[in-house]
Amino acid sequence: MKVAIFQGPDNSYDVEQNLQQLAQQAELAAAQGAGLIMTSEMFLSGYNIGADEIAARAQSVDGDAATRVAAIAKAQKIAILYGYPERDGERIYNAAQVFDSDGQRLAAYRKTHLFSDIDHDAFSPGENASVTFMLDGWCIGLLICYDVEFPENMRRLALDGVDFVAVPTALMRPYEFVPQKMLPTRAFENGVFVAYANRCRNENGLDYCGLSCIVGPDGVDLARAAEDELLIFATLDRELLEQWRGINTYAQDRRPELYAAIGSKPGAEK
Repeated sequence: MKVAIFQGPDNSYDVEQNLQQLAQQAELAAAQGAGLIMTSEMFLSGYNIGADEIAARAQSVDGDAATRVAAIAKAQKIAILYGYPERDGERIYNAAQVFDSDGQRLAAYRKTHLFSDIDHDAFSPGENASVTFMLDGWCIGLLICYDVEFPENMRRLALDGVDFVAVPTALMRPYEFVPQKMLPTRAFENGVFVAYANRCRNENGLDYCGLSCIVGPDGVDLARAAEDELLIFATLDRELLEQWRGINTYAQDRRPELYAAIGSKPGAEK
């Protein structure tokens, strides 16, 4: 399966322009044979726009924006994974969802680990720890930004049998270490492909670092962006996945009975 990532600045605050941009990028990605296009975290509304502005733009999982994205996916014959603010009653979530090339929803995910006041002021944390779906024979897991920086999240998805972890993100400087070093390590130690779709440029004082990437289960880059707006591509290779799962034996050699205390809070009684 060929995967595309659109690394770009969105039009902060402007859902309509972002939907138009998504349609353009989906058309470009489909024309180059991609079966899936990913966008950044909170792509539809902007990320660092404040809690009130986020709430004003939040929609239900099946709202008007979702209907529009589904129509784009169907028209371009490409699956779309995008980030957006989700409203569920009085709660707002930092969310992502996926539509297949027929415009059918495959999965919806809410960010579980909130980062800094940007997240804590605007969102409730998601509670569904493991969201997976099938696309073109690949088992795919979802995380959002900060979630991937907790090794437990990636290991849980790997143990659930995923082949590929897709991560919309909004990573700013000075955290370049995450895409440069951490993502290849996460891919290698779990024997999975990882795709990390970041923003670029500046948004209300946040300087996004770009560096979107698609990394193989051997920890080697298949595609990586620099700092500017770009559409990148990589093809997931089943043979490479099976090869490295045979070489990398972390899953078989684990001793989970020794790790039980990891789930306890620091300082909690054992």
